[in-house]
Amino acid sequence: MPIRQLSETMINQIAAGEVIERPASVVKELVENALDAGAGRIEIVTGGGGLNLIRVTDDGSGMSERELPLAIGRHCTSKLADDIHDIRSLGFRGEALPSIGSVARLSIRSRARDSESGAEIGVEGGRITPVRPAPANRGTTVEVRDLFFATPARLKFMKTERAESTATSDIVRRIAIAFPTVRFTLAGADRSTLDLPATGDTHEGRLERIAQVMGREFADNAIPVDAMREGVRLEGYVSIPSYTRANALQQYAYVNGRPIRDKLFAGAIRGAYADVLPRDRHAVTVLFLTLDPSTVDVNVHPAKADVRFRDPGLVRGLIVGAIRQALADAGIRAATTGASGMMAAFRPGSGSGNGSSSHFTATPASPRPMTGFDLESSPYRPLDMRSSGAGGGFTETGQTSFAPAEATSADMRASQAEADGALQSLTLGAARAQVHENYIVAQTQDSLIIVDQHAAHERLVYEELKTALHSRAVPSQMLLLPEIVDLPQDDAERLAIHAETLARFGLRLERFGPGAVAVRETPSMLGEVDVQQLVRDLADEIADHDTTETLTGRLHHIAATMACHGSVRSGRRLKPEEMNALLRQMEATPGSGTCNHGRPTYIELRLADIERLFGRR
Repeated sequence: MPIRQLSETMINQIAAGEVIERPASVVKELVENALDAGAGRIEIVTGGGGLNLIRVTDDGSGMSERELPLAIGRHCTSKLADDIHDIRSLGFRGEALPSIGSVARLSIRSRARDSESGAEIGVEGGRITPVRPAPANRGTTVEVRDLFFATPARLKFMKTERAESTATSDIVRRIAIAFPTVRFTLAGADRSTLDLPATGDTHEGRLERIAQVMGREFADNAIPVDAMREGVRLEGYVSIPSYTRANALQQYAYVNGRPIRDKLFAGAIRGAYADVLPRDRHAVTVLFLTLDPSTVDVNVHPAKADVRFRDPGLVRGLIVGAIRQALADAGIRAATTGASGMMAAFRPGSGSGNGSSSHFTATPASPRPMTGFDLESSPYRPLDMRSSGAGGGFTETGQTSFAPAEATSADMRASQAEADGALQSLTLGAARAQVHENYIVAQTQDSLIIVDQHAAHERLVYEELKTALHSRAVPSQMLLLPEIVDLPQDDAERLAIHAETLARFGLRLERFGPGAVAVRETPSMLGEVDVQQLVRDLADEIADHDTTETLTGRLHHIAATMACHGSVRSGRRLKPEEMNALLRQMEATPGSGTCNHGRPTYIELRLADIERLFGRR
């Protein structure tokens, strides 16, 4: 068959396959156009999940009669000058409207701000109807009917009306977070309405918009993030470690105001929360990255959801460092969901025999043991495993030793009432009792605190071990014969560049020809280790993120295992001074709101909630 030029309609339909995947994609493109036009109010109406009707109305700058034919032409845009690297708008490709018009019945009615009359143009399956005068308010109304009627095969891939409506709502919410000065209204055929009034561009206004979209509960459990590095600014909010979700759908990321879904963001967030969350739980985040448009490529895909950074290592390091610093600065906080779960458990008829409250964080599976690691023979094993004493407790790392108490569980309700009065003003208050030889009950000025002693001490010991790991070189063991690992030349070069960093963690390697490295020493903590697999994992990670987190993660896993085995055990009776010492150490240790496995170390119940349980207010 000879080469021939495709028709304009077919070209637009091919483009529509990339730009318009479902009704939510249409809403995204039209709302972004409205925002680029400077709209302060955007109204969206859908029918049949968006397959029958999508109508987007805005009060933006509008278009003149002569601009309407250009608006439905391919690669016609008012948003892009001569430099493709200087993109400061949400849209810029000029493909959305002609793509929609090629697969649906599209009509655009608009009136420019300096015009006294409006005009309308239509496109039906690629056929354009002439421009004609039409009554219109200032702004633009775009109506899309019978989506994919011109390409019926695409309809077979659409989900149910409810699923498509949910996807549209998610798109609107995701965009609305980045534009708190704009009012968004979404109405569907089921008469449900999403109304997000404008909140303003202040700090309080942004948080209020986030609360509108994500719920007040997130705002109550959020920590602000604000950091800058080499001209890249990161702002937003992240959840405290004890406030989590079962999936990552509640992680919102924005680059220069553009909503994105990027694996670099997801990986950085996971890395920042690596040792404070369970494996099957995810943090809740809203992060805004602002940087020079020339250092980020948003033209990777027509949908513009993927981006590429000129310096991904800088961006990832900024995200990880900023979140960890924010968590450390926030001190110790308990999630409000813990108190809600406790309140539900105390209510009459709640019962406990058929499962726990859904408000509580799910208990994760025990960490998978590291192959070859033997806690008994490790030089890093806890002191109380090296001697016959009953409770050594990590004194070599500066950890307070908890001596066993011979008396019954401590009860301080009557004794030392005056001596510990000042302690009640502290975050975790004064210890009052130990119940079931595992839970410390403490009192603050306006709340009741219940602490899991083993989980809390486990976190304290783990942080001490991590500090020790990073304050000095990790001891290594020399291999009898160097292990030669064959690698692609690029991977070998990357490992050689990071050789000094790896040596600090006990892994000493050097180049062995153009496509191999020779490993001479491995970290003692890892014991017997698969050197070949370890080196290849490191090479893959350096290629992806330019980091050596794989080795660091393995060492931290060993430290977590040692902390778990060496911490004060459940069932151990503590003296009053020991309980208070544990509370003070928790207050001074970042991340002590959760244990190494991500479980909460304490729950706070406000006095007002207790009084409500007893009908006192």
